[in-house]
Amino acid sequence: MSDSEILLHVTRGTLIESAHRGHIAVSDRTGRIFYSAGDPRKVIYARSSMKPIQALPIIESGAADVYGFTPEEIALLCASHNGEEPHTDAAASMLHKLGLPCSCLQCGPHAPFDAAAADKLAAAGTAPTELHNNCSGKHAGMLALSLRLGAPTDHYMEPGHPVQQLMIRKVSEMSGVPVSQLVLGTDGCGVPVFGLPLHRLAAAYADLGARSMDRTGAQGQAAGRILDALRAHPFQIAGSGRYDTRLIEVTSGRLVGKMGAEGVFTVTYPERELGLALKIEDGTQRAIYPAVTEALVQLGWLEAGEAEALAGFHKPVLHNWKGTPVGEILPVFMLKKQEPPQI
Repeated sequence: MSDSEILLHVTRGTLIESAHRGHIAVSDRTGRIFYSAGDPRKVIYARSSMKPIQALPIIESGAADVYGFTPEEIALLCASHNGEEPHTDAAASMLHKLGLPCSCLQCGPHAPFDAAAADKLAAAGTAPTELHNNCSGKHAGMLALSLRLGAPTDHYMEPGHPVQQLMIRKVSEMSGVPVSQLVLGTDGCGVPVFGLPLHRLAAAYADLGARSMDRTGAQGQAAGRILDALRAHPFQIAGSGRYDTRLIEVTSGRLVGKMGAEGVFTVTYPERELGLALKIEDGTQRAIYPAVTEALVQLGWLEAGEAEALAGFHKPVLHNWKGTPVGEILPVFMLKKQEPPQI
């Protein structure tokens, strides 16, 4: 971890009890690095932060239109959702339009991330289904793309399947990383996950935002529809109390961000054609949002009042079991400006 940087201190009383190290890259669509912390070229798995990029082929292919996906459902394609009713209802609606049962989703079931939704299921004695999986929207989209391509739906998660091949090529195109240099692993929901340099993940988000602004051709129109859907339905990308949802709400969609497991977060700023990507070295989720919010403050990407609206994520106060404040999570890094920007 010698190439990483301490991004956050976790305090208790007068002591720094813990620290979280990590990496940040801010790039344009060509991969030029404008700001960084740690190693902006660190090769990381993008995890679920890649979902908005993976949604592009579903729109570009015409699958979303053939099956009549609504903007709310298009937003769910990008989600790591809480498993609340608007999420499961949208996923069920998508499957109904495809004429497929819930069992066709190969992501597996898990309890809703949202405690209230999980408690409601438990109280009813109902087991969670694949619809409650935070990736159910993405998987429903993959099934739609399978049907649109005339490809089998029973092994759509395999790397050699036409759906996954399209998505691999799209990730390569948007990030500027050749297909042969993408590192493939298996994500928590079973589909391929992509390893690439952090600044190239930021470049993919810069490209997504830039395409959404010019809306040229099928690619630009698809990018625009995806970001428009997320702006109109920010709840769908995450849900109650979640940072991804709040960032879109607080900035009125000027910024759109997406978390990924193991400490990943990405942001697109379409008007400036820039993207940000962050990786917390130890993968701890509690460190993601303070670091991202601090980076946005330093970059000047948050306008007056927006940082205040995100204050609960920026410098969270830690409490003991009795509810007494005992410490904080504090950002301690300073982004380095690259002059001139570096590839």
